[in-house]
Amino acid sequence: MSIPIISFEDGEKLLDWKGFIAALAAGHKLPKAEVADSFLYRGKDTLLNRAAWIDGLGLAVKSATIFPGNPEQGKPMVNGGMSLYADADGMLEALVDFHLVTKWKTAGDSLLAATRLARPDSRRILIVGAGTVGRSLRQAYGAAFPQADFTVWNRTKANADAMAAEFPGMKVAEDLETAVRAADIITSATMSTDPVLKGDWLQPGQHVDLIGAYRPDMREADDTAIRRARVFVDNFGTTIGHIGEIEIPLKNGVIQRDHLLADYYDLDAFKRQSEDDITLFKNGGGAHLDLMTARYILDRWKAAQ
Repeated sequence: MSIPIISFEDGEKLLDWKGFIAALAAGHKLPKAEVADSFLYRGKDTLLNRAAWIDGLGLAVKSATIFPGNPEQGKPMVNGGMSLYADADGMLEALVDFHLVTKWKTAGDSLLAATRLARPDSRRILIVGAGTVGRSLRQAYGAAFPQADFTVWNRTKANADAMAAEFPGMKVAEDLETAVRAADIITSATMSTDPVLKGDWLQPGQHVDLIGAYRPDMREADDTAIRRARVFVDNFGTTIGHIGEIEIPLKNGVIQRDHLLADYYDLDAFKRQSEDDITLFKNGGGAHLDLMTARYILDRWKAAQ
């Protein structure tokens, strides 16, 4: 039996952001996923396997290799692949490019929340961080908010200038506080351990999307931001107890557990109560989202054959 191998280039041209977030929403109507992560180490090198099983959608294992010495040899530090298995019989259905799955999973995760929590008339979007994820966010948010003006801020301005040059009309922010105060949506993808976003800067009606923090010691927004906002997460199981953005304010008593209003298994709760709400979404990721993403990619690939 021939197994499709879907490359980044072949998959990318088949996908669209609005269709994808609809698939993510549908995936959360199915039974809750079972997920498991495992790690293997050799010195500084790491193999991470993330597995998920969703009854009715199938099984998947996403393997990531992290070799810090690769860039010195002109090779990417992070590589990997995604194996997708059939729900009915566990047969291998496809191998999907690791970077394709990661791109669409990460940006789409945030976009689904923004389409439900941000004001529909949002016209000023600030991207904090000018890396690979920041570029994906520009593509994703641009699809859902086509009339929006985009600004990027980065600690190293040269990197922000380079990103802005890739997207006609994108502006570069000189001062982060000024840019945050002026934005309708702030989406942040940094590797910060000390918060870069201050709650005192936030204005009524804004939506804040936090992506970068993934370890217990990492945060992008301070206590004031978390306390002032109505807070939502993609999955309680992959954020509480795992990510500093949520866990640190919980442990320090800044917020209580009921301050986290809903995750994607209660999508109907993702709504604004008023135009002046400050909403905040924590993108925690997870293998179940990788599975939903790979299934969407394979479905689109099959439809194109």
